[in-house]
Amino acid sequence: MGTLLIHHARAIATFDNAAPAQSTELRDASIYIEGNRIAFIGATADLPPHALQAEEVIDARHHLVTPGLVNTHHHMYQSLTRAIPEVQNAELFGWLRGLYPIWAGLTPEMVHVSTQIAMAELLLSGCTTSSDHLYIYPNGVRLDDSIEAAADIGMRFVATRGSMSVGQSQGGLPPDRVVEREDFILKDTQRLIEQYHDAAHGAMLNVAVAPCSPFSVSRDLMRESALLARTYGARLHTHLAENDHDLAYSREKFGCTPTQYAQDLGWLGHDVWHAHCVKLDDEGIGLFAASRTGVAHCPCSNMRLASGIAPVRKMLNAGVPVGLGVDGSASNDAAHMVNEARQALLLARVGRAMQPPEVREGRTFFGCDLGPAEMTARDALSVATRGGAQVLGRADIGHLAVGMCADLVLFDLDTLGFAGGAVHDPVGSLLLCASPQADYTVVNGNVVVREGHLETVDLGPLMERHNRLARQLAEGAR
Repeated sequence: MGTLLIHHARAIATFDNAAPAQSTELRDASIYIEGNRIAFIGATADLPPHALQAEEVIDARHHLVTPGLVNTHHHMYQSLTRAIPEVQNAELFGWLRGLYPIWAGLTPEMVHVSTQIAMAELLLSGCTTSSDHLYIYPNGVRLDDSIEAAADIGMRFVATRGSMSVGQSQGGLPPDRVVEREDFILKDTQRLIEQYHDAAHGAMLNVAVAPCSPFSVSRDLMRESALLARTYGARLHTHLAENDHDLAYSREKFGCTPTQYAQDLGWLGHDVWHAHCVKLDDEGIGLFAASRTGVAHCPCSNMRLASGIAPVRKMLNAGVPVGLGVDGSASNDAAHMVNEARQALLLARVGRAMQPPEVREGRTFFGCDLGPAEMTARDALSVATRGGAQVLGRADIGHLAVGMCADLVLFDLDTLGFAGGAVHDPVGSLLLCASPQADYTVVNGNVVVREGHLETVDLGPLMERHNRLARQLAEGAR
């Protein structure tokens, strides 16, 4: 690896403080990268002379620089089934029942190609690290297919070995033909951790253990998965409390709330993160905060499936680690991380505005009075960067500082969408104005997106192949 200089940036938002409003923001500043780490960040006037001899220099006078965005929840194979007409207006359980028979036709080629499509979309929106929850393995599909795709495209990756073991005949939601034997699931998960998981600083690949959901796996598999993960120091991930049907299933089958179910099975802790948590109650928030259990907030998916509005401000105020997730590309149906952060901002404000008036110190405040304070642009960007890194257990990404991994993104402020906005506040305008594409995306010190173009794969042939496979998958289920 060589050296890279981001020179004369108009603005740099570092998110170097857990309190977003107190994070360092720089003007006319530069970042010097040696190998895969940041060696200098500060005023351009203070740049060490040798930095000017960097092998590559990016003129950033028109750019806002932020940490690379971190996506904490995705199902990348679902890029093949976006906007399927039969489930466009379904809630979660009906949506799953409609798509399981289609996903049963997945092949290794489909998983590899759809992973690269999803990652291309993420990288072009400024995302440098993504997790993926692959929980269905028909026709010889392996998690290795996703891992190989990530290595080729150059994205930092948290690959989670998902699983489903309880089919409809046993009271679960998925068809029996798409579930796996639990002994095989555990054996394959162990293989993947031993073969691929890297816990070192700057690792490009982590493996996590991820039974799909309370309605598709057994108690035994949840317990055994937690034991396996902790034996190897790997993280744990699943879906929890996504909508009212999810809540009702837990109460009917297990006689408790989803959080109580997770606690009973050892699924709370600093090494665990749960997707959605839309229906997390006050008791659940307290348990998550006390145990430092993380949450992947997926606002677009939660709106698309009418699941509800997650109590993100309550979570953050209580000390729950919260990151951002685009969720599967068949329930979003996009993977644009800046837009996801914008939706998190807007949805939190709408949610607060819907609450009853409050009386404070003799004054009545309506929901709309307090809504804008529920989530600021910097709050949402912090969740999308620093928060996501915390949820994924990564101390080496998520903010910009000397010694951190060189994961960062440059947005061109001299574009139509920023006109009249960036002149006032470059950072705030990133979320309040129309969501832009990244001009440059740097992952581990490598320029993966340059002037808005992906450097690592040829998108034209990839999209053509992906669309052919998408038609083949849908037609095969008819």
